[in-house]
Amino acid sequence: MNYCSQNTILNMVLVSVISASCLMAQVVPLPNAHAHNDYEHNRPLLDALDQGFTSVEADVFLVDDRLVVTHNLPHQAAERQALPTLEELYLQPLLERVKENDGVVFPGYTRPFYLMIDFKSAAKETYSVLLKTLESFQEMLHTAHHNGPVTIFISGNRPIEQILADPEIIVALDGRPDDLQRSISPDRMPVVSISFGTIGSWDGQTLMPRKMRKAIQQLAKACHVQGKKLRLWAIPDTKLSWSTMLRLGVDLINTDDLEGLSRLLGGRN
Repeated sequence: MNYCSQNTILNMVLVSVISASCLMAQVVPLPNAHAHNDYEHNRPLLDALDQGFTSVEADVFLVDDRLVVTHNLPHQAAERQALPTLEELYLQPLLERVKENDGVVFPGYTRPFYLMIDFKSAAKETYSVLLKTLESFQEMLHTAHHNGPVTIFISGNRPIEQILADPEIIVALDGRPDDLQRSISPDRMPVVSISFGTIGSWDGQTLMPRKMRKAIQQLAKACHVQGKKLRLWAIPDTKLSWSTMLRLGVDLINTDDLEGLSRLLGGRN
């Protein structure tokens, strides 16, 4: 290979590295962006990170001491064994990214990155296996004694009393409006979630009814007084819906449209 050819290859490599670095630099972390059922995207976690999302959701089932990520559990044993695990899709990639970025998920972003794990199987058994699984990932977790960048909170079949009794606070809880009456610390319950359908019906295409707007504002205020974030699931996935939720005080905007919400929130320069 002659000198000119070597020079050309070197230049191509440098251009590729610079282009990749510029692409990473264009991603703006979005504190209000929550990826609903994130694992259903082509590249679980990675697509959300590329769009600046700071909160992602994974449904898990306990299968033979493995935490597999899926919305519905297959009946066939072989199909169950083929399902990806929480470690493969989320924990290991997050840990690698945190190490690459000097202890944070996004360069320069020191606010929490949320991993919401929705327990689809029995609460106590799933929680027990999760705690064992997390032993290898302590350095990235936000706990009672370590200010790591990743906060895990549990939804679905919640082992409420076990989590509240854990002095280490390895994981936290996804709250419900009724939980606000207990005044639980935001360290143990950083988020309160509720189905949008319990508030009312709205298509996200026209102005939201005043009664619904007021109900959401009041709920958001009650959450914020206790230092908690509000998330509504099953909201209309439209631009008007997202912007309305933000104005009403909803903190985590639930969406399946990663690119659409990212554009609205300014996730890419």
